[in-house]
Amino acid sequence: MKLAIVRIRGLTGVKSGIKQTLDLLRLYRKNYCVVVEGTPSMTGMIKKVKDYVTWGEISDATYKTLVEKRGTPFVGRTEDKRQTVKYKFVEINGKKLKPFFTLSPPRGGFERKGTKMPYSNGGALGYRGEKINALLAKMI
Repeated sequence: MKLAIVRIRGLTGVKSGIKQTLDLLRLYRKNYCVVVEGTPSMTGMIKKVKDYVTWGEISDATYKTLVEKRGTPFVGRTEDKRQTVKYKFVEINGKKLKPFFTLSPPRGGFERKGTKMPYSNGGALGYRGEKINALLAKMI
């Protein structure tokens, strides 16, 4: 099961532990998206940053569209003198891409109550389930 995680809120006022977790998830800025496996360690990291991101299960069609339209090619060195760099790129269909996707703000805006309320209360943050595909379609 693959999970899509989208960062909704910005950089200002983020505590250092949460900022470090966002950096480990490669969610460096607003409207960045990553696709990860739904392992227990990833779930724990997502729950720690739940007030800054939204997430849900991504469908194969949405993932394919995301890679085609928003996949940025990786143009750095893959080997250094001392070590091989493994985690700076993701290989998809034989292409080396950056491990995150930059998205535009959603057409039509976020939900009615904005970016500071959970999705269950009518806002934009938190777990969405399959409805993450609709949000990604608005942002691609």
